[in-house]
Amino acid sequence: MMLFSSMKTPPDILCLYGARALRGFGDGFAIIILPVYLSAIGFSPQQIGIVASASLLGTAALTLIVGFIAPRYELRSLFLAGAGLIAFTGLIFPAAQTIAPVLLVAFIGSINPSAGDLGMLVPLEHALLTKETADRDRTGVFARYSLIGSLTAAVGSLAAALPEILASNGWPKLGAIKLMFYGYAALGLLAVFLYRRLPRDHSHVANVPKAALGPSRNIVYRLAALFSLDAFAGGFVVQSLLALWLFQRFNLSLQAASLYFFCSSLLGAFSFPVAAWLAKRIGLINTMVFTHIPSSLCLIAAAFSSSLTVVLSLLLVRSALSQMDVPTRSSYVMAVVTPAERTAAASVTAVPRSLASSISPAIAGFMLAGPFSGLPLVVCGCLKIGYDLALLRMFRHTKPPEEIA
Repeated sequence: MMLFSSMKTPPDILCLYGARALRGFGDGFAIIILPVYLSAIGFSPQQIGIVASASLLGTAALTLIVGFIAPRYELRSLFLAGAGLIAFTGLIFPAAQTIAPVLLVAFIGSINPSAGDLGMLVPLEHALLTKETADRDRTGVFARYSLIGSLTAAVGSLAAALPEILASNGWPKLGAIKLMFYGYAALGLLAVFLYRRLPRDHSHVANVPKAALGPSRNIVYRLAALFSLDAFAGGFVVQSLLALWLFQRFNLSLQAASLYFFCSSLLGAFSFPVAAWLAKRIGLINTMVFTHIPSSLCLIAAAFSSSLTVVLSLLLVRSALSQMDVPTRSSYVMAVVTPAERTAAASVTAVPRSLASSISPAIAGFMLAGPFSGLPLVVCGCLKIGYDLALLRMFRHTKPPEEIA
């Protein structure tokens, strides 16, 4: 599959790969310790779902703003602002103890309760990766970018067991969890160091387009609508709530949960090069659809199983399939718009995802407290299958340049 080719990788892309690794590691443990921390300070499942929604809603708002202002500002400055926000979030979150400040920090901060790569930095990185990559190599570059993020997220999942280990050695558990948030802040400062290495000549201020979206507006809006359905579905089983479901239904320990999410992230990571290889043979849209549907069926089946072994097996199979649309989706969006529209297109297709996914965790929180706690998994699976069929019907004839050639 030659995921890592022998060609020399440009320094700018290496910086982005490094920053993606730092964010992946931080998200890997943050999505697990977030519900544990909120439960430890007395939050109910419903309140945790509302916090997850607030986080996704704030992410959507910031991503939309960045996508439209990016052509008017130096990208390096925006990258540094995003890394600074990560550091700020890690420092402030441990001080929040009641619902109001927690919601505020979740809304304006960078902690992501979902396994997906969300936030203001994503459209900026996607645009820069595409700018420096040939069409034939684009999907492979996005696969490497996603692979790095998932591998480091897997390691971060293992790190989520640290509070429990420290607690068994005499540390106060709440204090150990807060220490992880400070580690999250340190990752933001390391990302600042990497982004500072980007040259200043990536600013597009001198060539600001009259409109952020032009000839590709219709296709971007249609993709955004479909992606929002997919994200709304995914919001029912964001990783923090999936962890909470496993904790409640099977009394899973924090160490066992961190091991599961490590394996899950690992399987998702190694699916990215497979997705790049598959896309060259059957196309980007077909790769997205025909790997997604089986993963949704596994999720639905897991909701009805009473065996922890069966549930974890089904969820791991889902992890091996469900993430193949990550690099292919990013590559497809960048391929079907003009270069001047790439940052806005990445933002406009990402923001509805965040907005839609910000609604469903709050609903899922109430479902988890209901008589059938697996209902969020069923709803998620059914909606995702509907999204896949609609995507195939609407875009199977809209080809990226490399498939037309």
